[in-house]
Amino acid sequence: MWHDLLTAIALLLVLEGIMPFINPEALRKALMMAVGLNDATLRFIGLTSMLIGVLMLYYLR
Repeated sequence: MWHDLLTAIALLLVLEGIMPFINPEALRKALMMAVGLNDATLRFIGLTSMLIGVLMLYYLR
């Protein structure tokens, strides 16, 4: 289990690092746009992201 968790975290870090490596200016603009969103919108985006992730895990496992 620990191996799978650490593998998932490593993959997350690789994927998170792609955007700032390839196009840091676009990432900066996206983060500035996110700062302007209200809490409800950010929570909805977070919930949607989590649900998609859970559904993907269920489908893949």
